[in-house]
Amino acid sequence: AGIAQLRRMTTELYFLAASVFLGLVHLIADSHLISFQYGYRWTASTRETPVPPLQGLANRVDQAYTNFMETFPFFAAVLLAAHFVGRHNALTLWGAQLYFWGRLGYVQAAAAGFSKLRSTLFFNFALIGMVLFLMALLR
Repeated sequence: AGIAQLRRMTTELYFLAASVFLGLVHLIADSHLISFQYGYRWTASTRETPVPPLQGLANRVDQAYTNFMETFPFFAAVLLAAHFVGRHNALTLWGAQLYFWGRLGYVQAAAAGFSKLRSTLFFNFALIGMVLFLMALLR
């Protein structure tokens, strides 16, 4: 049953894959917004030339991407740990969905400049999602 368990795509694994896809789209958007601001010549350079801080949309999306990269490893770790030990229940289903939808809302709120909504609502949705996985693992 161990190998079959690893091959089974659970809802949680689909949300992990969706989160990876979200991260890739976020990376592409971030890199293009930075290139729009600094120029593609700078992007293709060694990037050793000092540049002014990012401004506006590029800055907000870049900060949101950094935040995504800070939380995603924790999400992936708890999700994969739950999967490997066979913990699939309401906590893991809610956890996966809260993380993904929280991160999607986070980047949209950040891009739109809704900082309070981004920080108080969407970040906490994603955080609660990870905590639910920890609860499922520690039960």
